Amino acid sequence: MPSSPSTTPNIIFIKLGGSLITDKTQPRTPRLDVIARMAQEIRAALDANSNLRIVLGHGSGSFGHIPAKHYGTRQGVNSPEGWRGFAEVWHEAAALNHIVMDALHQVGLPAVSFPPSGAVTAFRGSVTHWNLSPLRAALEAGLLPVVCGDVVFDEILGGTILSTEDLFSYLAGKLNPQRILLAGLDAGVWADYPHCEQLIPKIDPQNWAMIAPALSGSAATDVTGGMAGKVDLMLKLVAQFPGLEVFIFSGERPGNLQAALLGEALGTNITAIPAK
Repeated sequence: MPSSPSTTPNIIFIKLGGSLITDKTQPRTPRLDVIARMAQEIRAALDANSNLRIVLGHGSGSFGHIPAKHYGTRQGVNSPEGWRGFAEVWHEAAALNHIVMDALHQVGLPAVSFPPSGAVTAFRGSVTHWNLSPLRAALEAGLLPVVCGDVVFDEILGGTILSTEDLFSYLAGKLNPQRILLAGLDAGVWADYPHCEQLIPKIDPQNWAMIAPALSGSAATDVTGGMAGKVDLMLKLVAQFPGLEVFIFSGERPGNLQAALLGEALGTNITAIPAK
């Protein structure tokens, strides 16, 4: 398990994608076996390297995305019906978060949830305020902080949804992670989606303009941008923090998450360093 706070932390952000931990084609359908395996792989990685510090995030999958699409919550909230939708999206996101937290505790991980809806405020969909003192304290104590895609109050939009990638974008400037691991269904970013035969090994700011037109959105309901939106956001992040690396890879293959946590390069690498 994590070592004492005096050890220089090696912070890694992990996102368990909604398409990985739920069946996004069926409302409110968690993939309990996958969630349990992800928890076990995180535990195994921490047992193998006690210097790791992890901030874990997860998507909402078939829980939050479906009501979010129905009510248009991501675009803003400005009516009684919209606010009812806001509360429904919160309820669905919290339900999945509870399932994930149970799985983490089942394998003995000291996980503590930090729901954005209760701590984050935004301005036009970007985080403006987040008191990170409790989350920092959790990391220093060797705990496992968990965040998730969630509704938040927004000064301009009334309410909106922030994805895990949105949250990571803000946290990166405060916690200085070395890597961001985005575990989903796909082996990485495909150049020929939906045929999925040609994997893109590396994306950087120089080759993104050629790659972007080939990417499509998600195959199932996703109100937070799909693959192209995720890659674009991560590229902005690595450009801002050149030492940061992002890996998009499949969590479907047993052992992949554990290997990635222990330093193996899997899937598609997003970096500020141009491909040779």
